[in-house]
Amino acid sequence: MANLDIKKLRDETPGCANVTHLNNAGAGLMPQPVLEATKGMLDLEANIGGYEAAAEWGDKLEHTYDAIANLINADHREEIAIIENATRAFDMAFYSLPFEPGDKILTSVTEYASNVISYLHVCQKTGAELVVVPNDQHGQMSVDALETMLDDKVKLISLSHIPTNGGLVQPVAEIGRIAREAGVLYMVDACQSVGQVPVDVQEIGCDFLAATSRKYLRGPRGTGFLYVNKEVIPALDPVMLDLHAATWVAPDRYEIRNDARRFENWETNFAGKVGLGVACDYAMDIGIEAGSERLRELAATLRSEIESIPGGKTHDLGLVKGGIVTFTVDGLDPDDIVAAWAKEKINANTSSVRSTRFDMEQRGIEKMVRASVHYYNTEEEIEKAMGIVKNLM
Repeated sequence: MANLDIKKLRDETPGCANVTHLNNAGAGLMPQPVLEATKGMLDLEANIGGYEAAAEWGDKLEHTYDAIANLINADHREEIAIIENATRAFDMAFYSLPFEPGDKILTSVTEYASNVISYLHVCQKTGAELVVVPNDQHGQMSVDALETMLDDKVKLISLSHIPTNGGLVQPVAEIGRIAREAGVLYMVDACQSVGQVPVDVQEIGCDFLAATSRKYLRGPRGTGFLYVNKEVIPALDPVMLDLHAATWVAPDRYEIRNDARRFENWETNFAGKVGLGVACDYAMDIGIEAGSERLRELAATLRSEIESIPGGKTHDLGLVKGGIVTFTVDGLDPDDIVAAWAKEKINANTSSVRSTRFDMEQRGIEKMVRASVHYYNTEEEIEKAMGIVKNLM
């Protein structure tokens, strides 16, 4: 296992004293420094006023942009926008792109429902076409198929780095290389990957990357961020503007910001914004590589335990697998497993066809248990969870 002080990490995570948390793909448990920073901003707002608190903690609020840029290896803090969640961050970038009849949007078989709904919405309005790139033999997007599908009608390649319904880690850097060579815009939904695996926008080569605070990054809910490559910012027209995203310079004229904050709006969750910055710092202090190594090893242990029981089957695809473990057990309803765990204060969730319809319909799966581990989980917690499953059989 990676060289981490697990006792210290658990001591710094109040929730570990109360629950076995295997729902990190839903929302991770906040560590104490993030909790204190978030509450500290709320306390300050209550004591001296919201505007005054923002002014007093202005340096902390601005630091969050640097912390995010450091986390994902962005060139400039001006490439970062802080937005209330990953879906809205994704949409603010996506809906700013001009599509015309015949344009193509390429995506993956494992694409998330919210993203697909956005694609279809724009396609219905503009006459663009959504095209799903097939998987390779490992269940990840086929880079060979992608290369053959590129033509002058392809305006965007867009996919989820790690899908919501499994441990697959898409080969985003290889896809980025193909996108750059073809001169096609490239968008990555990093909602499940930021904080779970190393995410480097230079290595990936994406033009846009959207992420949340609440999942593997272990930040507060209601915060997320958008990365936009500085080279493409000037050409992007957000679907909405306010006096933060633009300046009213004359009765009949405004000037839009020249950085990624053109995608923000004036009112935001200031406490969450401070907490997001601390969550980024905390992740970097622990070490993304070390944390990722441990959680992926825990996930591998869980998969092995599931496969060892009669009728147990994991459903995670890909050459590289992350910390999300999806499984079924013959004769057991996934909801019953999650309910049995909940009675013993083990948090998990299910993943259904509604969230990743292309993938799960293709594989003939209606619903699976989704257990998502983090580096602060333990082997004993996995053993306890699996003992409950065995007792249900």
